[in-house]
Amino acid sequence: MGQGPIEKSLLPDTTVLSESETLIGGVSVAALAEKYGTPLFVYDEATLRARCQEAAQIFSEGVAFASKSFLCGAMARLAAEEGLYIDVATEGEMDIVLRSGVPAQRVIVHGNNKSETELRRAYKEGVHRLVVDNFDEIDRLEKIVTSEKTLHCMVRVTPGVEAHTHEFVRTGQEDTKFGFSLNSGAARAAIDRLHAIDGIHVHGIHAHIGSQIFEVDAYLETLAILAEFVFEDGFDELCVGGGLGVAYTTGEVAPSITEWGERVRQAAWAVGFPASVRITAEPGRAITAQAGITVYRVGAVKPVAQRTYMAVDGGMSDNPRPVLYGSGYEAFDPAFPLAERTQAVRLVGKHCESGDVLIDEAWLPEKTGVESFVVTPVTGAYGYSMASNYNRSTRPAVVFVANGEARLVLRRETVDDLARLEV
Repeated sequence: MGQGPIEKSLLPDTTVLSESETLIGGVSVAALAEKYGTPLFVYDEATLRARCQEAAQIFSEGVAFASKSFLCGAMARLAAEEGLYIDVATEGEMDIVLRSGVPAQRVIVHGNNKSETELRRAYKEGVHRLVVDNFDEIDRLEKIVTSEKTLHCMVRVTPGVEAHTHEFVRTGQEDTKFGFSLNSGAARAAIDRLHAIDGIHVHGIHAHIGSQIFEVDAYLETLAILAEFVFEDGFDELCVGGGLGVAYTTGEVAPSITEWGERVRQAAWAVGFPASVRITAEPGRAITAQAGITVYRVGAVKPVAQRTYMAVDGGMSDNPRPVLYGSGYEAFDPAFPLAERTQAVRLVGKHCESGDVLIDEAWLPEKTGVESFVVTPVTGAYGYSMASNYNRSTRPAVVFVANGEARLVLRRETVDDLARLEV
């Protein structure tokens, strides 16, 4: 019993596997782990750039990278270089994007509870779009916006479409904290109020129905529902949000960004959208997930009656998705990437929680043990961005690899970094 070698489709585009080595971007994964320490996030620049280029080509001008999936200055610059705008949801995200050198005119600001400070900064900087979420936000905008400077807006709506995904990342249904309901009339009232404010230009509708979605039919249903608003108001833009799913484990298959975009465009034409309406989107996971891996070092192997526990030097502090959503992952040993994976273990972290489980049943080669490196692929999205300092853990370093070279884009946190907050 066991599993074969790790599926190449789960790894970054430039991955090369041999009997004794794993190369990404022309760089040895083991060598990276030795140099930069573990846990370590490794991103393949070629994969990131290819996915950004896909999105820019299949959607209209204004398609954005959903930065919540993974954000640092280097990532913001890379996405902008490949033609994408940057979608942010807090002042912190907006700040690092602007600090990275990306102009405010390429920033789209989201958020279901934007503070007056965040709204004022977005307005002052002159962001590309502000996506309005609720009536209290409109109250704040009435105090901030003047006829002397235009604020370009979208209106986030809930179309009443329930995507087939985990309930915690489902956002298009009526019972959600995001956006204005179409069915209740709130969306129409919000649009009318915004139209009445001098200095605000409403470009169109934004609808995000959830995350990790494999079936694109939900997007098609959304377009049909939103068509009436676009036609009635003469809007020039419609954003279908993000949420495209990716394959995390063996046997999973997900649409490509191009396939997703083609289906969305076909649906828009089918319901009569004029060519003048820009169809945009905000992919995040679909850009970053497969591009990134996490490298750990094994510290302990503990056989018990029911199973064998293998503990690594990270865990829920660098990948909380298994704990939050029950998300599944694969694992492999970068020193033996082509070996049969015949050793079944429960791969766990080092935190003081019984639930600190990365993979309930991970398959690894028999040779993998204490001091071995273990890689979990498809961790480029929502790993580092959701990382915490639980148990006073320091967040891992992040390395970009390309053309045989590695560059450190986020250094490893230190205990001194954590202590600086003390007063």
